[in-house]
Amino acid sequence: MAIAAALGSAPSRAVAAPTATVVWVPRGTPAEYLADLGLSPGLMSAGLGSVPAGQTYLDIGQGNRVFDSLYDPSDLPVQVGDDVCAPVRSGPIVNRAESAPAEIVPGLLATTLANAGSRCRVRSASLRRLARLVGTRRGDQLVIAIERPPPATDRQLSIGIAGPGFDGNLTSDSTRLDGYVLSTDVAPTILEFLGVPVPDEMSGQPIRTVGAVDAGAVESLGNRMAVISERRGPVIGLALLIWLLALAAVAGVAAAGAATREGVRVVALSVVYLPLALLLGAAIEPSRTVETVLTIVTAPALAFLTLRLVGGYRALALASGVTVAACAVDVVAGSPLTALSLLGPDPGLGVRFYGIGNELEALLAVLVIAGTGAALAGYRRRLPPARAAAAFLVVGLGLAFVFALGRFGADVGAAIVLPFGAAVAAATIGARGIRSALLIVAAPVAAVGVLALIDLATGANSHLTRSVLDAGGLNQVAEVAQRRLELSAHSFARPVVYLFMPLVIVVAVLAYLGRDRVAAWLRRVPPMRAGMAGALAAVVIGALANDSGALVIEIGGAYLTAFLGFAWAES
Repeated sequence: MAIAAALGSAPSRAVAAPTATVVWVPRGTPAEYLADLGLSPGLMSAGLGSVPAGQTYLDIGQGNRVFDSLYDPSDLPVQVGDDVCAPVRSGPIVNRAESAPAEIVPGLLATTLANAGSRCRVRSASLRRLARLVGTRRGDQLVIAIERPPPATDRQLSIGIAGPGFDGNLTSDSTRLDGYVLSTDVAPTILEFLGVPVPDEMSGQPIRTVGAVDAGAVESLGNRMAVISERRGPVIGLALLIWLLALAAVAGVAAAGAATREGVRVVALSVVYLPLALLLGAAIEPSRTVETVLTIVTAPALAFLTLRLVGGYRALALASGVTVAACAVDVVAGSPLTALSLLGPDPGLGVRFYGIGNELEALLAVLVIAGTGAALAGYRRRLPPARAAAAFLVVGLGLAFVFALGRFGADVGAAIVLPFGAAVAAATIGARGIRSALLIVAAPVAAVGVLALIDLATGANSHLTRSVLDAGGLNQVAEVAQRRLELSAHSFARPVVYLFMPLVIVVAVLAYLGRDRVAAWLRRVPPMRAGMAGALAAVVIGALANDSGALVIEIGGAYLTAFLGFAWAES
């Protein structure tokens, strides 16, 4: 009885509360070293573009980030420590965050933990000390090891996590890319592990693992992503230059004869096949020299083959259809090639890592809408206007769902651009009037609405859902629109714009001055004329709807020029 009473009165052993520790490891630590120590490896985007270490610390602690250009003033305050779990009380930092058109709350991780009665620790450690920390870790402890920022140029930071459920390569819904996460994903990961609700102001998503630990795959991913930004301009620019020089040589010899027209057809189809050639480069991940030669040779070879198989507008339709289909299949499969293509999302910016980026959106706007016009002109030129208009709408809306649905591309711009362009093309070839005007307005609105409902019903957790549907009212929706407009305005200040934008302007002016001649090229092919009108409208609305207006105009203008050249050759 006495023993029983004593046992009954003895206090029960308290269950240890879970703990989280962020460990900064030396700069230059590769992900494979972290995997060797028993952590799940991955790479982490340190910021939107190249940012100083202080911005990375702020982004981790607040679980949200925007481009530096959206802050006022844009200079980062220097008094920023690496304790991402500590509150931020600096007036300049808080004022700077409040100036951005977003819900940026410095030190939000610390205040959220404090309100919940929890905390996390931050420490620096050598790899030897990290090994001891991981080796003695209990099941209720989470260890997040991050390479100290900033990373090397065009590189990412190594990150490793040890804790319950972490037994593969790292990923998150922010990237949907195996082996890759964002700096803003760290705070939600800590909060979820500690059982604390994630604030709405945090845009990051909890980190998880996929598959088995494969440090080699992580390193390979990092190496490929590191060269995308530096190769994009030189590889694509050199290919276009060589094609145009070859065309000029043919024109110089053949004047305006049949050979020149055939050369224009080849160059136009080469431009159409360019994204397909770059997908091939992403599949084999070659050296820069090999990828350059592969791009220069593959697209014209496909163009020659297409012209030998079919002629006229059928060739343009076939090239457009094959390229669009390849992009669509890859996006539906999870973007394994598009994400690593030189025309895919730019990983150096740290914005998008799956689906299509603004580069592909701009050219797909032309390939889808004008390509449909080419298909109707080549295969069904005598189709009644009402049915041709329906064909534009079916193709435009159908591919908008492929490239904009949260489960696949999650590109909000595609949900606006493709339906709008299709509606303009349908109105151009069909009867014009109030009904056509209503169609042009209603098509993109309806497409975005249906996509939003599907995203909510399927729990796609897409960019559309997080940035618009989950916004805390009209104020936050307005902030999203403001960010896009400001970033679009900033895009016109990029150095590359001064090289290509004048060319686009010259072509546009010449096309306007020679509009009667251009109209004559398309007079006998109403579907092609409608497709070009719809593609032009899609490019214009795309420049307004996206945060890279200059880029959309440049790429969209280049593809419109290629299609216009093909129309001249066919006239």
